[in-house]
Amino acid sequence: MQTIRVDTPSAKYDVVAGSGLLQSLAPRIQRIAGRLPRRVFVLTSAPIWALWSEAFLASFPEAPIVLFLEPGEKHKSLASVEKLLRQMARAGGDRGSLLIAFGGGIVGDVGGFLAAIYMRGIAYVQVPTTFLAQVDSSVGGKTGVNLPEGKNLVGCFHHPLAVFADIGVLATLPDRELRAGLMESVKAGIIRDRSLVRFMEEHAGEILDRDAKALEKVIAASIRMKAGVVGKDERESGLRMILNFGHTVGHALEQATGYKTLLHGEAIGWGMIAALSLARKRGTISSSQFDRLENLIHLYGPLPALQLKAKKIVAATGGDKKNVGGVRRFVLPIGIGDAGVVEDVSPVELEAAVVYMLARAAKQPAD
Repeated sequence: MQTIRVDTPSAKYDVVAGSGLLQSLAPRIQRIAGRLPRRVFVLTSAPIWALWSEAFLASFPEAPIVLFLEPGEKHKSLASVEKLLRQMARAGGDRGSLLIAFGGGIVGDVGGFLAAIYMRGIAYVQVPTTFLAQVDSSVGGKTGVNLPEGKNLVGCFHHPLAVFADIGVLATLPDRELRAGLMESVKAGIIRDRSLVRFMEEHAGEILDRDAKALEKVIAASIRMKAGVVGKDERESGLRMILNFGHTVGHALEQATGYKTLLHGEAIGWGMIAALSLARKRGTISSSQFDRLENLIHLYGPLPALQLKAKKIVAATGGDKKNVGGVRRFVLPIGIGDAGVVEDVSPVELEAAVVYMLARAAKQPAD
């Protein structure tokens, strides 16, 4: 069991990672909140609830009110938010209510957004059930939903009371989901933690075999990295932008494929390869560092094959929410374990990086 403190100007809370957390959830929340509120809501998905509801409910003296969000990025929408808000209102939710986001990254993002805007803000807790959500999206207070024009374009910052990342829940996670989630830990190592890169290179077998100690180390290191960055730049005015390494092209890939072909982590994996190609061209990483990092990404693959046009992907990057005043902001690694944000990436440079990525993606075996 490891506890990582998130300390920002507007909120301070713990992220607890370990096994057996689900069965003791209610008393843990009670210790933090002082008491269990009269109205406790749980936002989840039907597949997660079918697998884990018994363990989840074990410690609650009274069953919470369960809200369901259908799986998939297309349901991470304002229409879903309105539907869920009305369900909360009809169930008697008030300003003293608590919402628990119990699911993957989409459930966490939507749940946090619901909590932020219902009654102008209620308390919530994150209980992430995917690797990606445990190491990344549940931490840092970002909430939101998508628009047809781009991903996460509507949202706000609203920190949870706590995050409980139960490693035991990962036992039912499909291999593809695990590998996709591990891309966020690869990202964490590349931009901020050289020792995590080395650990993931040397212990890939144990990590992919779901060895509890290996997973706990990777999860804790990833969370610790993000907590440190968020503590220094809560509102993404500077340093926090490095957490978007691989996301500029990654989000464009998701949009270009209609959110139907790639898991989020897979899109970020390809996005990181595009960013690494650009970094090699600019000389912020050496050729040997490029080879090492690209090999690490593929070590946790395979990434899906892609058949797309480079110009379509480049055009889709124009909707990235990091862009300001028409300037494309791009995160590039500086060696291994450091990164920076550049604002002068030309369309020609970006297209060349995407062309390299697509050439690599075309060689991937089809499903």
